Amino acid sequence: MAFFELAKKRYSVRQFKNQPVEDDKLKYALETARMAPSACNYQPLSFVVVTDEAAKTKVISSYNREWIKTAPAIIVVCGNHKESWHRGDGKDHCDIDAAIAADHITLAAADIGLGTCWVCAFDSKKCHEALELPEYIEPIVLLPIGYPDDDIQPQKKRKELDELIRQNRW
Repeated sequence: MAFFELAKKRYSVRQFKNQPVEDDKLKYALETARMAPSACNYQPLSFVVVTDEAAKTKVISSYNREWIKTAPAIIVVCGNHKESWHRGDGKDHCDIDAAIAADHITLAAADIGLGTCWVCAFDSKKCHEALELPEYIEPIVLLPIGYPDDDIQPQKKRKELDELIRQNRW
């Protein structure tokens, strides 16, 4: 699939079929995250794949919305701020690296017929405890992943390109 078509195809899925995701498809999506660029190639990320029902229930308690319960798997993108690159003014690029990797996962998933939804408005502390993460690891993004339980791709609402671009100065 051409990249532009893939970018147009991907949308936030909030209802999944009751069908597990095959391990090879999860590995494919995670392999694309592994190949994602990171600042200075420090690769400060880890991915926790949650498929066990008891473990999912614990993770879901950090984002208590009914729709997420339909996801057969949740990929938790985690970052290590001690390993990430910090710009000269102290700006930490861990979250940026996590966002790039998460986006690779979402696009790879769409490419193979899976759906995802970025979840950032979760209780990080609860998720941290649920996954028994080391103190220095932060859960940054939850990515529920599975087969979409709808055949309707919503119309994307995006600003016009000329509203976003400034040439040479603001």
